[in-house]
Amino acid sequence: MPRSLPLAWIRPAFWLPLAVLLAIFGGLWQWGAHAMPYFLPPLPSVFSALSGHLSYYAHNAGITLGEAVIGLGLAFVVAFALAVLMSEAPVARRAVLPVAVVLNVTPLVAIAPPLVVAFGFGPAPKIIITSLICFFPILINTTAGLRSVPVPMLQVYQTMKASRLELLVHLRVPSALPYLFAALRIVAPLSIIGAVVAELSASGSVGGLGSVISVASSMNELAVVYAAIFVLAVMGVLLMLVITLAERQALRWHES
Repeated sequence: MPRSLPLAWIRPAFWLPLAVLLAIFGGLWQWGAHAMPYFLPPLPSVFSALSGHLSYYAHNAGITLGEAVIGLGLAFVVAFALAVLMSEAPVARRAVLPVAVVLNVTPLVAIAPPLVVAFGFGPAPKIIITSLICFFPILINTTAGLRSVPVPMLQVYQTMKASRLELLVHLRVPSALPYLFAALRIVAPLSIIGAVVAELSASGSVGGLGSVISVASSMNELAVVYAAIFVLAVMGVLLMLVITLAERQALRWHES
């Protein structure tokens, strides 16, 4: 219940399992840093690299997050529109779905250099790659959700002579929301990964955490590399939290 939620945070049963797991992970990390110094830096070195240049990481994190959010938003708009078209017109489904499958199995890293040639070293190639990575899960889940309307409910609306637009707005879209949020939970972390992969693949990038990792790796600065990875992990968790909170607000009426 909402009133008991603040109390749950102070109960050991809530935070102790995570604290124990983090302690074990930290111990294993330190052991790995001692055994494999060329692979793992000590945790104090990582936190020192992060705390000593917070503005640097924050600036580059903002660039990567902007690319990820814009790419995710673009993929959402295009995929949702195509899913609605495919649910209403079987001909469109037969035309669009094979192309979407081809895009999904295409190694997008391979098209990063041509995108740089076409659009330059700005954010456009990263946004396009991020959008392509996020596009397919949203399209498939939304299409399944739009077609998951219970037949009895559909028949009731049809007996009331509801238009196709009314069926879409009042029946199909609400039925698709759980599927849509499930897709967003999948692609939210993928958008961060897509932006970083694009920054790593698009030679000449001068901003973003992917560029930070690339430059630091070439200079063998492992602490900087893992500090950037830590920031990316935090970004992914926060983005998932935003999606989860939005889902709870939008699906209060749903049994899940």
